[in-house]
Formats: sequence, C-alpha cells, structure tokens
Amino acid sequence: MKYCSQCGDTVSHIVPEGDNRPRYVCTSCKTIHYQNPKLVAGCLPFFEDKVLLCKRAIAPRKGYWTLPAGYLENGETTSQGALRETIEEANANVELLDLYTLFSLPHISQIYLFYRARLTDLDFFPGEETLETRLFSEHEIPRNELAFPVITETLEHYFQDLPKDHFPIRSMDIVIDRKRHPIK
Repeated sequence: MKYCSQCGDTVSHIVPEGDNRPRYVCTSCKTIHYQNPKLVAGCLPFFEDKVLLCKRAIAPRKGYWTLPAGYLENGETTSQGALRETIEEANANVELLDLYTLFSLPHISQIYLFYRARLTDLDFFPGEETLETRLFSEHEIPRNELAFPVITETLEHYFQDLPKDHFPIRSMDIVIDRKRHPIK
C-alpha cells in the first residue's frame, strides 16, 4: 500500500500508538489501514451419494475442479455468500443445511467456510467462472485435479462421514510454505 484510501496522501508502515504490529498509517489524516484475512464461503452441494464440482474457468488453478465458493461481499452473511457463489458458479439450486468445514490459511490470509447443501433439482450448469459442472460419486472424484487443499479436505471428510450420516463441523489450519509449494 502506498496511498491512503481516505485522503490520497502517502502512508507509512509503522506500529501505531497502542498497537503491537506494523500497519499502514496515513502521514496526513492518520487513518490506520488494517489488513485482515479474506473470508471465502461456499457449498458442498450433494445429491444422493454424489457431490457437485465445478471446473474452474479462471486463475488461479484454471481447469481444476473445485466446490462452488468465493469471497464474501460486504453486507452479506456467510450463508448468503455460499448460496450466491453456488448460483454464480454452478447455477445450482440448493437447500443450505449446516456449516461443515472451516479452514484457516494464514499463509494467504484467508478463511474458508463450506456449508453442506442438498441439491433441490438437477438443473445446474456452468456459470461464467466455470468450464464444466458435474456430479461425482466418491470413486469418480478426480483427486489429482482438485484445485485447492481445502477442497480435498472437505471431500475426504464428507465421504468419511457419509456412511455414518453424521456430519460434525470440521475445523483445521492449513499451513503451506509458499516458497516450497507455490500454487500455480
């Protein structure tokens, strides 16, 4: 960050009085610009013993499979964001059930939340950010073509929990050294 979004003057990267870590602070109006993790909300849409995946049409990980998810918008609840992203990416109608997985990814300052969501019909089709949408049973999941670790983890938990019909909230921290494991 180089300029203040309030007044346009330059900012300094300093520890503000009363704080304990460096922040961008405007040299003129003294506005402190906090940078916090981004929230990503999405759904794990399912029908019977299959899950709906979307093949990404955008970077990062274009051409890889994912669950419908995206950044939360201002003024939106996590469940509203999950539903919106499911419609935007898969044009899928779902009944939202419960929060299922929660992931903290400090190396990229993101938090992911996935809700289990029952497909109410099978009239889904790719949105603008999606090349293909498809239902997969467990043995059909293209494991080497999944876009992100949070997708792999969510699907693994789901197929472990499915036979028991018990879906507890799963929470996990995923820490990756980006220098050793860059995401392409």
